[in-house]
Parts: sequence; C-alpha cells; structure tokens
Amino acid sequence: MISKEQIFGYSPDKKYKKTVAYFSMEFAIDQALKIYSGGLGFLAGSHLRSAYELKHPTIGIGMLWKYGYYDQLRDKNINMKPFFVEKDNSFLEDTGITFTVPVHNAPVHVKAYLLHPETFGSAPLYLLSTDLDENDEVSKAITRRLYDSNESTRIAQSMILGIGGAMLLDILGLDIDVYHMNEGHSLPLNFYLYAKYKSLEEIKKRLVFTTHTPELAGNEEHRFDLLQEMSFFYHLQDHEVKYLLNIEGEQLNYTLAALRFARKANGVSKLHGEVAREMWGHYPDICEIISITNAQNKNYWEDNELEKAVAQDNDQDIADRKKELKSVLFKTVADQCGKLFDPKVLTIVWARRFAAYKRADLLMRDWDRFVKLIHNEQYPVQIIWAGKPYPEDQKAIELFNQIIISSRPLKNCAVLTGYELGLSALLKKGSDVWLNNPKMYREASGTSGMAAAMNGSINLSVPDGWVPEFAKDHENAFLIPTASRELTESDQDVFEATALLDKLENEVIPMYYTDQNKWLSILKTAAKEIVPRFDSGRMVEEYDQKLYL
Repeated sequence: MISKEQIFGYSPDKKYKKTVAYFSMEFAIDQALKIYSGGLGFLAGSHLRSAYELKHPTIGIGMLWKYGYYDQLRDKNINMKPFFVEKDNSFLEDTGITFTVPVHNAPVHVKAYLLHPETFGSAPLYLLSTDLDENDEVSKAITRRLYDSNESTRIAQSMILGIGGAMLLDILGLDIDVYHMNEGHSLPLNFYLYAKYKSLEEIKKRLVFTTHTPELAGNEEHRFDLLQEMSFFYHLQDHEVKYLLNIEGEQLNYTLAALRFARKANGVSKLHGEVAREMWGHYPDICEIISITNAQNKNYWEDNELEKAVAQDNDQDIADRKKELKSVLFKTVADQCGKLFDPKVLTIVWARRFAAYKRADLLMRDWDRFVKLIHNEQYPVQIIWAGKPYPEDQKAIELFNQIIISSRPLKNCAVLTGYELGLSALLKKGSDVWLNNPKMYREASGTSGMAAAMNGSINLSVPDGWVPEFAKDHENAFLIPTASRELTESDQDVFEATALLDKLENEVIPMYYTDQNKWLSILKTAAKEIVPRFDSGRMVEEYDQKLYL
C-alpha cells in the first residue's frame, strides 16, 4: 500500500479524517494548464489550491485535454473564431500507469499523468488521456476536446473520467473514504463502484455530489439504449440500472441518478440549494441536498499590494494601486483593440463564460441610451467585455461578434479575446466595477465577483447566486433591481436593462467622480468582508465537516 505522504506529496493534517477523491471534468489551476472552460473549472482549481494550503487529504481526478477547450482568437475581420491547438504540458509527470476502460465493449487504452502539488500549489491532480498509439482514431478523440459536441464522444468522456478515474485509484492502491462528484459528468464512477461493492448502500456510504445547474434542461441526460450500447453501465444492464435507481422512461438524467447514488449532495449557494430542493425534491429516493457556497482562492487571486493598502486603510495607496493595475490591463486593451484607455476613467467589466442567460448585451439593450452613457464627457466611462462562448454555439458566437462590431467605432469600449485565468486576473484587478446581470435564478453561484471584490472592483449585480449572501447595496456593492417573475422574459429584460442604466447613471458613475470617500468606503468594506467568507479555504472546511463526515 502506498503511503499518504507518497501520494499527496505532503503529510495531510491529522485533523482531517477522510481521504477524498475529487472528480471534475475541468480544473483551472494555472494559465499554463488549459483544461477548463469556465466557472466549474475555476471553482475546482481554487478547491485544489485550498486543499493544498490546508493539507487536506484530497486527490483530484480529471482529464488531459489535448486541445484544451479551445483557443479564442480573431479572424481577419477581428471577429472571434475558435481554434484547436495542441497543448504541451511538460510539467506533468507521465506516471507510466496505463490501463483499459471498456467503451462500446472494446478496450480503450488510458494513460495517467500527474500534476505534482509543488508545481502550482495544488492538491495532487491525476489527468487521464486516451491520446495513445494503442488506440484507434475514435478512441484517441475522447480526450482531445473538453465538452465535445459529438454525443457518443461526450458520453465516452464521462466514462473515462468516472470509470477510468476509479480504476486508477484502485491501481494506485489508495484507500478512498469519499468520492466527490463535482457535477454529474463522472456518473459512470457509480457503476464501477457497484460492480466492486455489489450494494447501493455501500456506494451511498462513500459518495457525495455537488450539483451546479439550476434549470432542468441544463442537466445532462441521454437515452438508455445508447448508454447501454456504449458500456456506460460497466457490467450492469440498462434494466438493472432502472430497477436499482427506480427510474422510468427511456432517458437517464445524470443529476437525478447522482442524487440517488449519493448519501448527501449540495447546491453551490444558499439560493441554489433552495432551487435544487424545489427542482428535485418531489422525486422519491433522492439524498438530502444542503448548501455549500462556492468560493475562490484568495492567495491565488488577490493583489498583495492592494491587500496591504486596504488593511492599512490607506486611501491614497488604494487609489494609486488601482490606477497601476488598470494601466497593466489597458496594455492588453491597446494590444488587442488599438484603443488607449485612461486609468483615471471609471472602468466597467463584464467578463464570464459566454452563455445566453448571462446577458452580455443587456447594457446595450437600449442603444440610444447606451450611446449617451458612453459619450458623457462630464462622467466618462470605459467598458470591457470578455468571455468564451461554447465553440459550437453559433448564436452565442454571433452575439459575441455583434458586440465587437457595435463597440468597434467607440474608443472607450473594447471586447477582449483569450478569456482564461491570465486575462481573468487582469480584468478583476484592473476594473472598477464588476458587472453581473444574468437572468434571475439561472446563476447557481457565480464566483468571478468574489475574486473581483478581493481586488478592489465593486460588484454591480442582480441578487442571484452567491450575491444575496454578501451584497448590501451602497455598503459593499451595488444591486440592480429585478423585475417581477410574472412578466414575460422579454419584459423582464427590458425592465432590468432600464434598471441597470438607471443605477449606473444616477448612482454608480456620479459617486465615482463626486464622492471618492464613499466609493473607497464601499471598495474597502467589500475587500474586507469577502475574506474569509468567500475564500475557498472556508469552502474546503465546510465540505469536510458538512459533506465528507
């Protein structure tokens, strides 16, 4: 049996009683390791960083994506275009461990790579690859692209993560107390465990589950016959799975299945916990769903000089450091867009995964009023957008490019490409206002605003996800009034677009220029209150106490 010190690269703190395997389809740990798409990966990366800092006995299980998610570049017309470029990761250790996972009743060869804890300061992370000479082209393609659009490939990705990850842990000889599924992608893990323990109750003793998706249509599901054909259920037949999990119909919903395998699950904010219980509570035989709010790793995200100035309550140093951080960000704006932004001007940033419900264009909905806002010479503003649409979501890509086209003639508006950890950090540190305006109850948590607040960027947000647990209007944030849910979605958008512009024109922008004392008071209050409540060290401790024990 391999020792814990050998496997973790450190001696786990003895106060933690459970050894945890944390399964996630994506991890955002460092800019150099491009195996993530958005918030789910940012969360998982912060989780492993804090597990390392706390010396928690957590081991990460993920996938080594040959082309990453995609590289977000521009075509000759300056519009966004996805490119798929092979990644080099020489800092990963080839463990020499290879094994096979049955897919379509045929063996797919899998190799395990290790990201050592000291490389980027994270708990050990094992990454699985099928890009091996022993495999045919179809099998090699399984680990080429994160969230492949081909249904069979997507299913196979879950199988390699879930079944392959569990096999690897057994090969390593690790005695795992808790298997933690971060979202439902690794669901096949449970069928491997059932073959091992022959009992649903034995799986429940060991399995916990984090759900992130607050609407039914967003929870992944596939036809039973296709899953059976692909060996998704390991050694079980589809009728056995239906009986085991008390499922009727021809579709297997990953989240519902996970809620019946787990002993306990969690939503990722208090509000999302309520939504999840409402969504799934009427189904029989599901586990308890609690709330453990997402968080971000302070030591990774926070600017040290700004933190020191806030701690010393030194307003001049805070203002000076923010201008320096803005100047650094504006070099990227100039490089990508040929526009010279001014560090003295209020800068608003909208940056996150580019999905329709997040409403990147809400600020532009009333175009005439938007143009008036950005041409106001008395109270000037600068606005930056960034984010990655799903590479096959043509509507989202068209919206992204429409924002590029609309903002291109405006010298104080910019759209940046390459939204990954590095650019995300620049934007959080270099913004004055962090704009968050999703459709209400559609953002399970959202964590970008947490790291923004750590860096002196004030949240301007609707009260969704984690925000109600933190934000107090005009004390540590600005809150956007929301529409009645009785209105149509279109009317809600109109109401909230108007409310957003009202908030900017009447409160946010004038305060920045006429009441710097109040502005800095909000900034400092936010920076002081965001930690430790929304640092991922708190989150790891909560998981240990509320879910793992």
